[in-house]
Amino acid sequence: MESIRPGQHGIVQFGGFEVDLRAGELRKQGARIRLQEQPLQVLQILLEHPGEVVSREELRRRIWPANTFVDFDHGLNNAIKRLREALGDTAERPEHIETLPRKGYRCIATVSVSPLKIESLAVLPLENLSGDPEQEYFAEGLTEALITTLAKVGELRVVSRTSVMLYKGVRKSLREIAAELGVDAVVEGTVLRVGRRVRITAQLIDAAREAHLWAESYERDLRNVLALQSEVAQAIAREVQVKLTPQEQAHLRQIHQVDPEAYEAYLKGRYYWNRRSSEGLSKAAENFQLAITKDPSYAGAYSGLADCLVLRGSWGIAAPDEGCGRAKQVALRALEIDSGLSEGHASLAFATMWYDYDFLTAEREFERCIELNPRYITGRQWFGFYLALMGRYEEAYTELKRATRLDPHSSVGYFCMGFLHWTARRYDQAIEAYAKAIELEPSNALAHAFQGLAYLCKSLYDPAVAALQKGMQRFQGAFDAALGETYAKAGMRVAAQQILQQLQDRSKQHYVGPYGMAVLSLALGKNNEALSGLEAGYRGRDPRMVLLKVDPRLDQLRSAPRFQDLLRRMKFSS
Repeated sequence: MESIRPGQHGIVQFGGFEVDLRAGELRKQGARIRLQEQPLQVLQILLEHPGEVVSREELRRRIWPANTFVDFDHGLNNAIKRLREALGDTAERPEHIETLPRKGYRCIATVSVSPLKIESLAVLPLENLSGDPEQEYFAEGLTEALITTLAKVGELRVVSRTSVMLYKGVRKSLREIAAELGVDAVVEGTVLRVGRRVRITAQLIDAAREAHLWAESYERDLRNVLALQSEVAQAIAREVQVKLTPQEQAHLRQIHQVDPEAYEAYLKGRYYWNRRSSEGLSKAAENFQLAITKDPSYAGAYSGLADCLVLRGSWGIAAPDEGCGRAKQVALRALEIDSGLSEGHASLAFATMWYDYDFLTAEREFERCIELNPRYITGRQWFGFYLALMGRYEEAYTELKRATRLDPHSSVGYFCMGFLHWTARRYDQAIEAYAKAIELEPSNALAHAFQGLAYLCKSLYDPAVAALQKGMQRFQGAFDAALGETYAKAGMRVAAQQILQQLQDRSKQHYVGPYGMAVLSLALGKNNEALSGLEAGYRGRDPRMVLLKVDPRLDQLRSAPRFQDLLRRMKFSS
């Protein structure tokens, strides 16, 4: 007959019943049986000693310590009575709990124990102990790095960075947080950086019982911080009894030293990248470039820089060669250094798609990224976006739903889902998805702007203008053409023509993507100018040409031979 240890978590079966030690629940055939705390505590203690007598004094010591102001005899007798009622047992003919007069009680049922495996956890934001707000990027960066490392353990579901960051500074019990995130356990801790030394204290907590399972403190030189992250991840994996595959073990052991200044710059880059603003992208790119300068072999910094460049290019902030073209070269360099870097394959896929219109290579690189790390959320979001561009709506929906399950609080994920609905002409659903993206991140300029385009496709001009203007507040010049298009379709031709003229004048000194001007020309009824603009966009590698196959605003041109010829030359994947 098995017994359970004090503090053990698992499922205990006896006589047709089971006790979930983590949740503190008694169940029969899956149905929960209501049982007050003290009777349940008595049951758990008896299950620790099946077939043995547990004295009344032992029960007093464990449940009714000396400083509690209750009548012990009455309390214990009442607890035994409630317990027998729950089990359908009697003192005269016991099947589960036997009374030994003047001695105590004994569990006489056959007991078996099934360990309850921790299959999911959340790494809450590490607390910055420095007292310096300028060091927040360091604590946030280490939190993200630990999440990323743990997420590569296949048997473990790890909540995404976006979701856990919502709990930064939130005063809630760990049980509440775990229930909201749907996890079995929580990792919380602190980080303190002093000069070139960093100290991390981490603890693993059984969420349902709020019981500490493991705690440890680590202190290392900043040069060995990657090894420190791996140590913490391996310790947590051991404690939750996750079986690591040989590939996962090799990955966790594959540690190299990093230049402290390069790592610090990398963390700053990730901090600003996560802000997803024009200013944030610029600062992120500067810090990734600094990390590369300090450590030219830092593959992750190259991938980070590539992502910044490709977004600047695709948003029209940078010219094609400076944005997506350079991003492609930087991503290739990341993979030269580390061909197993999933982030690098996603960076190359995205850059190749926007710059070369090489959709077959992009798809192959996305698939390689997901093969290497199925939980790399950005890779899945971008792959879903790519599939939407190809008009493969069912596949795109499936991929984006996977990404949303991995990161249910990602504004980017809902933006991508909104984009899918927009390209599929499901405008109401697109507006709803963009609204969710904005709710999660009010500063998401792309969500505001594309919500405006969805309103435009429904001929709702006032909300379209309002949404586009909100997007333009964050990215000057990125959506001017779309605003002009809205004016044109609303009958405000003079205002629309003025915006088109301004864009044409600006293009003489700064890069302005021909695609946006072509769509605006089409809204003004200038079909030939629109087709010529699209031709110019193709020749000049305008990133937004990847919208050509699915953009609903171009539907009236689709039957034109010049348009069909352009589609053939771009070789869209079917």
